[in-house]
Amino acid sequence: MVAPGAEPNTPRAPRETRQARMEALARLPVFFGLDGRRVLVAGGGEPAAWKVELLSAAGARVEVIAPAVCEDIWRLAGAPAHGAIAVHVRDWHADDIAGAALAIGDFEDAEAAARFSSAARAAGVPVNVIDRPALCDFTFGAIVNRSPLVVGISTDGAAPVFGQAVRAKIEALLPSGFRAWAQAAKTWRAAVTERGLSFHARRAFWERFAAKALAEPHRAPEEADRAALFAAIETQGSSPQGRSGVGGSVVLVGAGPGDPELLTLKAVRALQSADVVLYDDLVSGAILDFARREAKKMLVGKTGYGPSCKQDDINALMVDLAREGRRVVRLKGGEPMIFGRAGEEIAYCRAAGVPVEVVPGISSPQGAASRLVTSLTHRDHARRLQFVTAHARDGKLPADLDFKALSDKAATTVVYMPRRTLPDLVRNLLAAGIEPATPAIAIFSVTRPEEKVVVATVASLVEAVARAVDEGADGPCLVLYGFALSEVAAQDLPQAAEAARG
Repeated sequence: MVAPGAEPNTPRAPRETRQARMEALARLPVFFGLDGRRVLVAGGGEPAAWKVELLSAAGARVEVIAPAVCEDIWRLAGAPAHGAIAVHVRDWHADDIAGAALAIGDFEDAEAAARFSSAARAAGVPVNVIDRPALCDFTFGAIVNRSPLVVGISTDGAAPVFGQAVRAKIEALLPSGFRAWAQAAKTWRAAVTERGLSFHARRAFWERFAAKALAEPHRAPEEADRAALFAAIETQGSSPQGRSGVGGSVVLVGAGPGDPELLTLKAVRALQSADVVLYDDLVSGAILDFARREAKKMLVGKTGYGPSCKQDDINALMVDLAREGRRVVRLKGGEPMIFGRAGEEIAYCRAAGVPVEVVPGISSPQGAASRLVTSLTHRDHARRLQFVTAHARDGKLPADLDFKALSDKAATTVVYMPRRTLPDLVRNLLAAGIEPATPAIAIFSVTRPEEKVVVATVASLVEAVARAVDEGADGPCLVLYGFALSEVAAQDLPQAAEAARG
């Protein structure tokens, strides 16, 4: 389909996009440096005891002021986690708040709690009143402690139990050995700075460091590890794979069919190390959110029959950016090595001497099979799975398609980019002898929230797709047909399934 007012294949230039980098936050996650600073805790009950322990662990000088103090606080004062804990058995006064880094209140009486909050705010001291969110400037979240690696989790007070469940999940994912690696990073940072390395070399050092920590989390890093990392940077250059070349590099990354949860871990790592992301129209904002916040994001979209950037312009832009020493991620919908013009981009990079690699993605047919919950190679129906494009360079149906093979009853066929040429495709298939009742499915925007599945037969497919478009179906379209889809057809189109069995 051609966008209103657009001529087929209208050229457009690559452009940087200024998308919102982050959605609205209920709370700003910040980490206070409290080492040696005074923090006031007004209240001596058990709810305050946890806050006292937490603040002491962060190095604060904790002053507890309350007319009655529970046993746990006395015990903590006798053996503090880190920062000293002083206990004063009396009521708090406004003068106690002045100069404090933070003020924490624990009150059963609502008026007393409001009075403490007002006094702290009047003194310009951030305040937290336990279990009274309306009186708080900040909240305490659940914590995963691998200090100096610390993860904080907040539900804005809405569901603390849920926050604890998330914390437990993260605890299971983060090996306790990360504590030693995080401490090593803190210790080694000065040495890395003193080396006078370039920005890219420093980042390459820390990326190698992170990869090593992830690979060997259960042992503590040693000086030999630091020496080896420095040696790798000096001898192999600053590219992530150790290739020096022009300094920059290009990574072709498969973004998958649309659902951001289908991104591979390697794709996420590539996005998080990118300087520039060149992405297609088919890539959603949710996937771009995985990119490093500082990365420049440029739309180099190709929209079939709508406005598109010229492939030569995209190739030149990739190489120019890499020659500037940048790490370029070419982010493509689906799997870049299947009808993604990856071959042209790889050849251009190689001819220019720019290091290039590929991170595969979940293909659209795989996404479709998962959404249909069906096997494309069911042993009772298919001995072959074949992919074809219905879009040639001139925008027409490719003239060299083998319609005898495409009509094989024992094959499942996936057709990319079929919208414009679907009538010609179906006419040729029927002329080649395909059974008209062969189950056929068109899927728009597969794995995305707006996904639309159209179940038909080969004979009725053109009409069914046109009707779906009239009803609002939009986005990239994929057509699949073959008797491996019989179960799907039986669920959604009983009459087609009955005809196919006959």
